Amino acid sequence: MKDNFSKQAHLYAQFRPGYSNELIDFVINLVAEKEYAWDCGSGNGQVAAALATHFKTVYATDISQQQLDNAIQKENIHYLLSAAEETPFSENQFNLITVAQAIHWFNFEKFYAEVNRTLKPNGILAVIGYGLLSIDPETDAIIRYFYTDIIGSYWDKERSYIDEKYHTIPFPFVEIKTPTFFSFYSWNREQFIGYLTTWSAVQHYKDHNKKNPVDLIINQLEKAWPVEEKRSIIFPNLLRVGKIRP
Repeated sequence: MKDNFSKQAHLYAQFRPGYSNELIDFVINLVAEKEYAWDCGSGNGQVAAALATHFKTVYATDISQQQLDNAIQKENIHYLLSAAEETPFSENQFNLITVAQAIHWFNFEKFYAEVNRTLKPNGILAVIGYGLLSIDPETDAIIRYFYTDIIGSYWDKERSYIDEKYHTIPFPFVEIKTPTFFSFYSWNREQFIGYLTTWSAVQHYKDHNKKNPVDLIINQLEKAWPVEEKRSIIFPNLLRVGKIRP
């Protein structure tokens, strides 16, 4: 698993969007027994915190200690520094395993071996994510130009799985059909810019060119979006859910 987020862990915790309550409820309602859950690649603990209100114990793992240091704290969440592909967990331990906006960084074969080892026979695996946001036609055009033409070559190759809405990831499980979900926010321009700074391709661009690529679209954004005006932000949620094959 790659670690693209330790350097901006504080920004990640501050600006990264979450997932719709409807999506979380849908996943939780698929799980009959709510004893143990594992949120893998937990980052700042958004999904772990949501699970903690329903499960007796939640284990949350990540390879970035900086991310875990900025994570949401609850008494029944146990954070562990651990790769997804090799964990200290017992066989058949979990009723639910979640992976949010992280599975594209994993070694699929090794991670799925851990899922098959640690998930209970009737347990659920939920792979969650979100795609490119939309705001309004003028701002969307700026975003897509930035995403494709300015930082496009700086995205890791794994980003293609997000663009393909996780439809192309290997998924060797008995799949459960899922509805379509969206996350909605109301942000001002500065909040949106803060979110852009968390993109891994922005960090790669900065490391390579020693300057912030967001500066290249600031003038366009200022013309299109008054600084204090709040706008509706829509993130399409990604979701694949399955059970272990008998």
